[in-house]
Amino acid sequence: MQSLFGSPTAPAPAAAVKDVTTATFVQDVMEASREAVIVVDFWAPWCGPCKTLGPILEKAVAATKGAVRMVKINVDENQQLAAQMRIQSIPTVYAFFDGRPVDAFQGALPESQVKEWVKKLAALAAENDPAAQIAEAIAQAKEALAAGDPMTAQAIYGQILQVDPENIEAIAGMGRIAVQAGQLDVAKQVLAQVPKDKAHHAETLALKSAIELAEQTAELGGRADLEGRVAANPDDHEARYDLALLLYAEGDKQGAVDHLLESIKRDRTWNEEAARKQLLKLLEAFGFTDPVSVSTRRRLSSLLFK
Repeated sequence: MQSLFGSPTAPAPAAAVKDVTTATFVQDVMEASREAVIVVDFWAPWCGPCKTLGPILEKAVAATKGAVRMVKINVDENQQLAAQMRIQSIPTVYAFFDGRPVDAFQGALPESQVKEWVKKLAALAAENDPAAQIAEAIAQAKEALAAGDPMTAQAIYGQILQVDPENIEAIAGMGRIAVQAGQLDVAKQVLAQVPKDKAHHAETLALKSAIELAEQTAELGGRADLEGRVAANPDDHEARYDLALLLYAEGDKQGAVDHLLESIKRDRTWNEEAARKQLLKLLEAFGFTDPVSVSTRRRLSSLLFK
């Protein structure tokens, strides 16, 4: 599989527009462009179109939240630099990235065109931003895992860990793949490798819960038997509890939480509130932002506080 990651360049925090001179050009433009796209606005106080373009350009750059930054160069005060850049008319706008000019235009363009131009520059920065690349790769891995393609997910997580060995989402992802494959010993080894400072991270807790749940479900009976017991006696909380765990093990998250919620509704105090405690463990395993977790927390709250 082709590597997902490019050069180690990340966008810097958004900053105010800076006035650059010939003396600071190398530092504020050439060197800074290795961290973000730098837009250079060549202007002069007497230039009417410059006064129109400047605010439009600043607004478009600010919207990128640091992926693109902007500086201004007064050509009257920096004539040697303007000559070196072959500035023949103003306004002239250059874009620098990774130490070299990547695009330019002359004249006061309409705001729509300026926005589109800056948007393309932001996309260029994103293509070379490891943090954005890793986030996209994590999303791709999770989609592959949800679609029943653990091999692709494992390959992606592996590439992420080569770039960022302590990435907790990738570590936990590897553990989840092991859990799904029934390799609980491997999953526990992965859990043991979690950095100490991330022991209480949501992804770590989710992996821990997934391992515990997998161990619980390993000793359950057949689904047909459990469903029969629940159908014959809806108040058979033990059967409903076990059925919920079995459904979770089979990937039916919604079915699992529905049975636990039903048990809480019928008798929340059964077995020292075992259904509620188990439900919370399931939600932890799903992840806080999982859609099923979000809806289930609302349903649980309405049951407990009605």
